[in-house]
Amino acid sequence: MPRANRCFLPGYVWHITHRCHKKEFLLKFSKDRKRWCRWLFEAKKRYGLCILNYVATSNHIHLLVRDTGNQVLARSMQLIAGRTAQEFNQRKGRKGAYWEDRYHATAVAADDHLVRCMTYIDLNMVRAGMVQHPSEWEEGGYAELFSARQRYGLIDRCAQMKLLDIASEEQLKTERKSWVDEALRSGAPIRDERWSGSIAVGGRGFVDEVKTALDIEAPRIAEDEKTCFLREDVAAYRPLFDV
Repeated sequence: MPRANRCFLPGYVWHITHRCHKKEFLLKFSKDRKRWCRWLFEAKKRYGLCILNYVATSNHIHLLVRDTGNQVLARSMQLIAGRTAQEFNQRKGRKGAYWEDRYHATAVAADDHLVRCMTYIDLNMVRAGMVQHPSEWEEGGYAELFSARQRYGLIDRCAQMKLLDIASEEQLKTERKSWVDEALRSGAPIRDERWSGSIAVGGRGFVDEVKTALDIEAPRIAEDEKTCFLREDVAAYRPLFDV
């Protein structure tokens, strides 16, 4: 079975996805999703994990982060995935794998593609038919941004504003809301494999840069009218270790 891509480059933004074993609904209950969020907060506190967006669903998670180097992402993912699984199995008297293989990481260009990826994450539970609007799903970065919760907040609002070239938190809220509302007005959001199955998504220059930096052999580069993405054929996937 092909292994998920798990390769990082300091300074880049990464969209990380991780599914529960055999797509089981091991995060079905809010208390389990909150425990995942608790360990995400612990990774932020221990290692300085820079969190731009996230959502914990019933059987998988999405996490948008910026790699600040020093193996922060690798150590954070090890902590979050390991402790979440350990606690769940102990509480349920369960044995065996909790997560499906390894998490996948996609490099995202810090331009309009970052906006689209952030909105794609926000709309995850709308696509699943669980809510009508991302503000209704508590275990997500969109709901957190508009909540009064500050002390145990996960998202780095300053990092978001810097990457998106936004001057204030109020403007950030206004922009995030407009992106989501526009996406909802355009029709039912659909799942897009590029954001969770590619090695990199962005303009051609960005994708070529990631390809060179990671020294990936024989990748497949595809383009449409809006974006370019780097992806290996399924049969060609191989283990990629943290840089």
